[in-house]
Amino acid sequence: MAKIHLIEDDSDIRSLVAAALARAGHDVETSASALEGLRQVVATAPDVDVLDLGLPDLDGGELLRMLRAVSQVPVIVATARDDDASVVGLLNSGADDYIVKPYSAENLEARIRAVLRRGPADPTAVITVGELTIDAPAREARLEGRVLDLAPKEFDLLLLLAERAGRVVSKREMLAEVWREPYGGSERTVDVHLSWLRKKLGESASEPRYLQTVHGVGIKLTAP
Repeated sequence: MAKIHLIEDDSDIRSLVAAALARAGHDVETSASALEGLRQVVATAPDVDVLDLGLPDLDGGELLRMLRAVSQVPVIVATARDDDASVVGLLNSGADDYIVKPYSAENLEARIRAVLRRGPADPTAVITVGELTIDAPAREARLEGRVLDLAPKEFDLLLLLAERAGRVVSKREMLAEVWREPYGGSERTVDVHLSWLRKKLGESASEPRYLQTVHGVGIKLTAP
């Protein structure tokens, strides 16, 4: 059971989602406005906050930044904005995940479970593999001291592999963790991003250094 706080101004959606999560065994609190939600999060310290962006008193993106200033509670943003620029902006502002409206309670609960499995983030965490360092909080990767120019998904993919350094990660796991597509996603998407990432690491599939292919299984990140 998780303690979940839902910030949603639509009373029908708020009631339906809260009831569904409660039936699944969660302890659910709700707020109908941004400032009320901020006060509740600070006062009750929930395990997860589900944040709607279309709030009556304050834009949800601004509330997200305010939440991040006072709390490290995992935040799942519920939004009708599904373009890449909006999603990247939300993730860079501190969202842990997002879900596009309309969504099912089952989808939301699956994302809540996934966020909780990650555990609390270590704000000082820097992963080092050989001459490669990945600073997760700063979203910065360096190779031999040089900052790598990585797109958001390239960084997310590298971070996932670094967190599991020495272990093989399947493409299905990559789709689930990086693209939030555990079913039906195209492995071609992973292949393309791995190719771009290899190029920025100064290697290729035929001459790998850090990204080792285990044929028929997946990829593992190791020191050269």
